[in-house]
Amino acid sequence: MARASIASSLRRLLSRSGGGPSPLAAQSRSVTYMPRPGDGAPRGVTLIPGDGIGPLVTASVEEVMSAMHAPVYFEKYDVHGDMKRVPEEVIESIRKNKVCLKGGLKTPVGGGVSSLNVQLRKDLDLYASLVNCFNLPGLPTRHENVDIVVIRENTEGEYSGLEHEVVPGVVESLKVMTKFCSERIAQYAFEYAYLNNRKKVTAVHKANIMKLADGLFLESCREVAKKYPGITYSEIIVDNCCMQLVSKPEQFDVMVTPNLYGNLVANTAAGIAGGTGVMPGGNVGADHAIFEQGASAGNVGHEKLVQQKRANPVAVLLSSAMMLRHLQFPSFADRLETAVKRVISEGKYRTKDLGGDSTTQEITNAVIQALD
Repeated sequence: MARASIASSLRRLLSRSGGGPSPLAAQSRSVTYMPRPGDGAPRGVTLIPGDGIGPLVTASVEEVMSAMHAPVYFEKYDVHGDMKRVPEEVIESIRKNKVCLKGGLKTPVGGGVSSLNVQLRKDLDLYASLVNCFNLPGLPTRHENVDIVVIRENTEGEYSGLEHEVVPGVVESLKVMTKFCSERIAQYAFEYAYLNNRKKVTAVHKANIMKLADGLFLESCREVAKKYPGITYSEIIVDNCCMQLVSKPEQFDVMVTPNLYGNLVANTAAGIAGGTGVMPGGNVGADHAIFEQGASAGNVGHEKLVQQKRANPVAVLLSSAMMLRHLQFPSFADRLETAVKRVISEGKYRTKDLGGDSTTQEITNAVIQALD
């Protein structure tokens, strides 16, 4: 009798499957985390709009955050790439808030002007750069199933800034690699993979030529890999890596790289997955984090985009969703990310780089309308 009763109940449940969602399916909310008292207090975020399209796209974030009633408020500072240094009051604001959202800062080519982006990373010891390159539903690309996270060492290597002219016409530039920095970026990459249920970490190198410098990097990665037996570890030479990225990008998961290689690999991966205008990213250290467009903001000085107000805010919006998760506001992050993906998927509003003709404001309005 019991078996007959169970079978009858199953038949009734199955017969209802075409008539609407089951009670379990209707439950869309899930428990994310139990906040501590005071976790909902608004958090200060240092905002650097930056150069070129930076003020346009960061203004989009401000508008969306306001519409969401997100528990953040911005302390805005006027910083430009042609300054000699980032003003000390800006550094102090980031140290106090521990979090910053930044538009692109244009670094002049040549002329002895140092990069303010590099200065921020060094002053705040933001040793890990993270760029997430993935296919957005509804956005056609050459490759499918791309979901790559590029984790790049951010403080040494070729970006150490140690250059001098030996004699007229001969310049020496030093690439500095240390075991300490190599080990901590490897540790961060494996820790990221472990906490985000990623299955594979690939170290990118040129140790066949730079046997000591990149050899030290690989040695550090191998030592850390032993602590994570559940994560597959592999190595790839950087030139072969670039070829593999453009031919079979779906084979990669988490990639850990020295400084210069990471810049090249992240931009290549971003181009494959939809372009730099849609790729989120950030720079993180033990105490502070700066969120910004993931891959190089090559359009930061695009005057036509600025004049027409048609810059793509998607990358910075998704980066601000990463920031909200970093601040432990996961439901706000989910709402923002879902809204942005919905707008991209529907395809009605897209900027020129995504095949459309929408303005920054039109994208912003669409995202606000798409918020749950």
